[in-house]
Amino acid sequence: MLKCFSKYSALLIVVLLAISCSNTNNRPIIQFSGDSTSIIIKNIDEASLLQVKNAYKANADTVNMVTVLLKPGELDSLQDELEVPGKISIAGDSLVFNPDSPFVKGKSYVVESYIGVKFATVGNLITGTAKQNLQAQRQTLKR
Repeated sequence: MLKCFSKYSALLIVVLLAISCSNTNNRPIIQFSGDSTSIIIKNIDEASLLQVKNAYKANADTVNMVTVLLKPGELDSLQDELEVPGKISIAGDSLVFNPDSPFVKGKSYVVESYIGVKFATVGNLITGTAKQNLQAQRQTLKR
């Protein structure tokens, strides 16, 4: 009886460790550069970084991996988020967005990216919380 209990408890521990070791904590980090002139996306997993590099090499001008939107203020009459034009470049293991015009101090920007987004993890499949479509990673940055 004790041997059977120890085998099943060891199996349970291994299963729980496998579920807890999902990639949910390894999402890309989106932040302003030190001087706030660009937005940097880092901590991209190797598979996603390879896909980004291949898409960038194929046609760098038409790649739309990151969308940066200017968030309207509370007193703005225009209530739509406006897309911020800019260029994307790859620097080592990071993606860098450089806007065509500088970011405005005091404004908020919403960054949307599908880089590193997974459809479902093992934990989502087991618990039944997997979504039917991909959800972009959204990060609000204030300059």
